[in-house]
Amino acid sequence: MTERVLERMDLGEVPYGEATEAMKGWVERRRAGEIEDRLVLLTHPPVITYGSRTPPDELPRADSPFPLVEVDRGGQATYHGPGQLIGYLIMHLGERGPGDVVRWVENGLVRALASLGFETTRRDTPPGAQSLVGVWTPRHDKLASIGMRIRNKVTSHGFALNIAPDLDAFTRFTACGLPEVAMTSLAEMAAEQGRPAPTESAVRDAVARAFGAMAPAGAPNAPVGPHGGVSR
Repeated sequence: MTERVLERMDLGEVPYGEATEAMKGWVERRRAGEIEDRLVLLTHPPVITYGSRTPPDELPRADSPFPLVEVDRGGQATYHGPGQLIGYLIMHLGERGPGDVVRWVENGLVRALASLGFETTRRDTPPGAQSLVGVWTPRHDKLASIGMRIRNKVTSHGFALNIAPDLDAFTRFTACGLPEVAMTSLAEMAAEQGRPAPTESAVRDAVARAFGAMAPAGAPNAPVGPHGGVSR
């Protein structure tokens, strides 16, 4: 894809429903040309999301402590919660030119993590196999999940990168439709290297640099209210 600067927008913890409602508004405004391409960085309280094609037997049991939300993005079931960095990408692909946006996101995350001292990779999906979209360690533990929607040439949703979440949450369902895959985090990878995990702030900055996202000059971050509401 053609490289263009994205507008960086940093939020704190925002409930999933409020964030997706705000995202719908950003998509409409981007389609109308009212805002530029945008990378929104935030976190969510615990929630499990899934697409319409997720088999019921891959979802958590009824006694799961986490809310379960059906979403309109690609991909299977995944978990969002504290210790993760969520990135929503609102981009007009018609203005960026042709290209594989999912691979672009994978490669951007790989570059960001390399700048923090972590070796990761993307993987090609064999024909007929469950999707391997995401970011992986060299031993094929999964570090980041990607699920996007493209409608009328504008993207929404994005990625979830595990910094230091409770990985036990992923054992309550079939994450990404891959029952044999272990989820990992930057905290676990850093511990194996004998060093501290990077801070969320450092990861946000690394991701923003890798995606070419910059905060608008003189513009403060969008306000986050007592319930995480966003207005921009």
